[in-house]
Amino acid sequence: MTTLTPEKVYPLVIEAEVMEALREVYDPEIPVNIYDLGLIYDVEVDEFGFVEIDMTLTSPACPVAGTLPGEVENAVRTVPGVSDVHVELVWEPAWSMDRMSEGAKLELGFF
Repeated sequence: MTTLTPEKVYPLVIEAEVMEALREVYDPEIPVNIYDLGLIYDVEVDEFGFVEIDMTLTSPACPVAGTLPGEVENAVRTVPGVSDVHVELVWEPAWSMDRMSEGAKLELGFF
């Protein structure tokens, strides 16, 4: 009898590729990707390629609250080695402009 074992994955490699995939997802109201905007709070990848993401939105009343987490999940599923994805929408700590990357601040004219 043959038993199937999960393919070995490299979590740090997958994590780096997940971050790149997240840079392809944009907030529809702000012309900056969600990663540089600071909406991604945590990304964890286990040894089986399961990815857990904690993310927030710029406001609890954000009109894309129902769709953006799904877009994030779909983008991450395209990364080779990802076996499954769970996106958790969190509100603590609250998002602020301090979470934005320097590049995002520059692009939006905050410098």
